[in-house]
Amino acid sequence: MCGIVGYVGKRKAVPILIEGLKRLEYRGYDSAGIAVLDKEGLLLEKTAGKVAILENLLKNKNFESTTGIAHTRWATHGEPTDLNAHPHLDCKSKIAVIHNGIIENYRSLRELLLRKGHHFTSDTDTEVLAHLIEEYYKDDLTKAVRVALSQVEGTYGIAVVCSDHPDLIVAARHGSSLVVGRGDKENFVASDVSAILRHTNQVVYLEDKEVASVTSKKFCITTIDNVEVTPQIQEISWTLDQIEKGGFPHFMLKEIFEQSSTLQNAMRGRINQEEGTTRLNGLNLLYEELHHIDRVILTACGTSWHAAMIGEYLIEDLAQVPVEVEYASEFRYRSPIINDGTVVFAISQSGETADTLAAVRETKRKGATALGICNVVGSTIARETDGGVYIHAGPEIGVASTKAFTSQIAVLTLLAIFLARMRGMSVERGKEITSALKEIPSQVENILKKHSYIKEIASQYYKKNNFLYLGRGINFPAALEGALKLKEISYIHAEGYPAAEMKHGPIALIDENMPAVVIALKDNVYDKVLSNIEEIKARKAKVIAIATEGDTQIEDRVDQVFFIPKTLEQLTPLLSIIPLQLLAYHMAVLRGCDIDQPRNLAKSVTVE
Repeated sequence: MCGIVGYVGKRKAVPILIEGLKRLEYRGYDSAGIAVLDKEGLLLEKTAGKVAILENLLKNKNFESTTGIAHTRWATHGEPTDLNAHPHLDCKSKIAVIHNGIIENYRSLRELLLRKGHHFTSDTDTEVLAHLIEEYYKDDLTKAVRVALSQVEGTYGIAVVCSDHPDLIVAARHGSSLVVGRGDKENFVASDVSAILRHTNQVVYLEDKEVASVTSKKFCITTIDNVEVTPQIQEISWTLDQIEKGGFPHFMLKEIFEQSSTLQNAMRGRINQEEGTTRLNGLNLLYEELHHIDRVILTACGTSWHAAMIGEYLIEDLAQVPVEVEYASEFRYRSPIINDGTVVFAISQSGETADTLAAVRETKRKGATALGICNVVGSTIARETDGGVYIHAGPEIGVASTKAFTSQIAVLTLLAIFLARMRGMSVERGKEITSALKEIPSQVENILKKHSYIKEIASQYYKKNNFLYLGRGINFPAALEGALKLKEISYIHAEGYPAAEMKHGPIALIDENMPAVVIALKDNVYDKVLSNIEEIKARKAKVIAIATEGDTQIEDRVDQVFFIPKTLEQLTPLLSIIPLQLLAYHMAVLRGCDIDQPRNLAKSVTVE
């Protein structure tokens, strides 16, 4: 959600900034802009629309500047227009600001600044920052930023430049991720390491209420109260190849096809086959503390929430520990009961999701143990939790999550086995599950080999505007996730339900124009799901089934069926979700949708 790139060094800034913006397009945005410091002063270009439009506007302008900032905006305050695009300037056009986040008290600050004679040109909350910094600027830009931010309520990741200081970028964060990249006689600022990975893999993650003064030769980090901070340099292990399409037409398809490998990465070194258990060293909990957990809360948003629901089934089934799944956005605003034996796991692909981070902080405020399951090393959730597990899915560029979802499920499965063995699950049962888990990557690969059949199914249904997704037991969350994927990238209305709940409302919508996608696997509720299919067919609706290989009963009852390999019931969501991801992808392609950057969505949701 929104993107920030800054460069200060000896090379021309504009090509580096534009390249960085292109790498951040996956985050979701509706306008783009750039500000550079040139001999003529501060030069600005911004526009509603894609980065390509901005790049075209700059094509014939030979900016020599070696310092600049650039931004992609996801609209919160004010429509996506040229005027509302970032950067925003002060009254004298000396100071330029780009901002991710929301300034909650911007109205009162704006009124104060208007009374002081400032003039505003946009509808945004961000413009307030430019004028507030101007109000306190007395040749020391870093000090002016610190003083201005001390009056701000809300979240921010900002980068600021001033025409008086052509070799300086001032950056600061509170609740919105920001990194400083270290180079050779050049330095970078970015909201995501992918924007600067071509140039450096040495980064410092700013903590909340830290301010960085970045020049071509060095950077200095202080708190907002001007207490110097010793930067912790981290080395990013991702490679540039991992954030390229690699011959695939879209990042989403590439990431779907990577799942065989990413599942292996999530499990690598974590399975002890001989003892039928798993190793999760990052939990940082003593054996006794783990042994006495009597309640687990899983909190997350969106796709991660669906993974949490699967985790609930797994942990309760295998470890016999009560689990609650909470929307992080609701958890943070109510008064959750957290006892001594409660452990909270926060699940987030980016590790920066605002609501999930707030849930972590609420957990810790109540004195409970907060653990993280996330993908991005060094992310805020990874740093602020008491321990946790990385999913090792690598960079996920497509806005609609795919490989991170299955990797989250894999890690939750490992966690469930870990807790179960600690609570008396037999070695034999542990061996059975871990053995089946190790087969999952190759089974995923076999499913992907049949993706052309999913494309054929999609060609028959892509013009439909409503879908019903049904599943039972541990595959109900998979149905929810399948429906979400279809909504996100094809803009087709789709709803996921437990199959048994169909009769309590959704059945009123079923007719020949509303197809149903049913996860109908050979498990303990198989016969019940067949009955649900009969009820759908009786109302003339088409049925697409996800079924188990070797099932001879299903084909005569449905219109299309896609078979997945047989595995343990607890592991089936790792396989059943793959054809659902492919179905959403191919439907969206046939409808001509923007696959990797669906409208109104952002990859990392860093505002409420």
